[in-house]
Amino acid sequence: MAAILENKLYEAAEEGNVTIFLELIHQDRLLLDRVLVNYSVETPLHVAALLGHTDFVKEMIRRKPEFTKEVDSRGLTPLHLASAKGYVQIVKALLFANPEVCLAVDAAQRNPLHLAAMKGQVEVLKELVRVRPRAARVAVVWGETVLHLCVKHGQFESLKLLIEVMNDHEIVNAKDDYGMTILHLAVAYKQIEIIKFLLSNTRVEVNGLNANGLTALDVLTQSRRGLKDFDIAESLRDAGGLRAADISYLRPGIGGPWTETTPLIAHNVPTNQTAREYHLLQKTTKKDDWFMRKRDSLMVVASLMATMAFEAGLTPPGGLIAERNRSYYSQYLAANTISFIASMSIILLLVIGLPFKRRLFIWLMTVIVWIAISSMSLTYRISLLVSTPKSQQLIVTRVLEFAIVVWLGVMALLLLAHTIRLIKEENAFTITLHQ
Repeated sequence: MAAILENKLYEAAEEGNVTIFLELIHQDRLLLDRVLVNYSVETPLHVAALLGHTDFVKEMIRRKPEFTKEVDSRGLTPLHLASAKGYVQIVKALLFANPEVCLAVDAAQRNPLHLAAMKGQVEVLKELVRVRPRAARVAVVWGETVLHLCVKHGQFESLKLLIEVMNDHEIVNAKDDYGMTILHLAVAYKQIEIIKFLLSNTRVEVNGLNANGLTALDVLTQSRRGLKDFDIAESLRDAGGLRAADISYLRPGIGGPWTETTPLIAHNVPTNQTAREYHLLQKTTKKDDWFMRKRDSLMVVASLMATMAFEAGLTPPGGLIAERNRSYYSQYLAANTISFIASMSIILLLVIGLPFKRRLFIWLMTVIVWIAISSMSLTYRISLLVSTPKSQQLIVTRVLEFAIVVWLGVMALLLLAHTIRLIKEENAFTITLHQ
């Protein structure tokens, strides 16, 4: 008979039927006590809290508040379940009956506040933090904080609320057992919205090191490439982000390398780092970034030029094959071949690298690109002359001659300006380096 009543109680909890619940209690006044002793998987309060039956939950905890601290087979209390599902009224009722259950943890050391944060239940979070603020400071397995969980599950609103409410510099920079801060994690998970919020609105240590000695910028470079990488890299660099290899060049004082105890804070230069060192390091980093962007651009242009030259070599304009245009064909072939070889040379040199200073390397590549483009322009000129009717060739010739003169003038000015800039920047960097 008792087993039958217990089964009916679970059915009532599943349906949220308070009337049947009261009838069962009337039939057996010890029914709740028996369930409290005999249950093996979960209690009826777990069922009602999971399904959002507010009235049933309130009636049950009014009669037997001890159920609020009971755990199911996974170590979850009814408050865990209601918090994860976002049932604010049930959460309030459970907290009113037993506020300390907010600190109860499951097998993974997660309390109800952790689950609410992971699921993005912002309204529930507000209630839990209000009743037991210290629940937000409890670490889970692997030393992760509630902020780590927010980042891993992509819950930006939960993260923002907790940071604003807690207003704690230390927890923002807290590390898990692998030395990962929430900024490291946000970069690893490519959470661009969270990254920008942390850099703009908190005192997150943009150059903090994890257990492997990596900064957030290092984590980005070692992760799988994605569309968000450029935006993330720019945000980190704008906030003073550096690579660990760059930080190692700095010396906080005589007799020791850079350590985790002297981190760089976003938008701030460390007090024990001289302005000259920081300026030099930032300049070096920007120089490296400029080199990478320029190299990528050259690779794209060279690949395009090589493709065009290859196609032009295989399918020259039909008029060039005629006997009367043999001289034109020789010029066409020479210009197109120069363009093709120059483009392929750029691709080869970018792949294998050269032992030049980086800006000199880029200068050389740029000159070769100009040669390829100029040769391709000559190919276009010859093709146009051959395909133009004789009656209009005079006009076309004059237009092309004028265009060539202008083109060569522009190329000469750009080459001169590029060379002067190269010399000045190299001299300035060398002077700064030896000061």
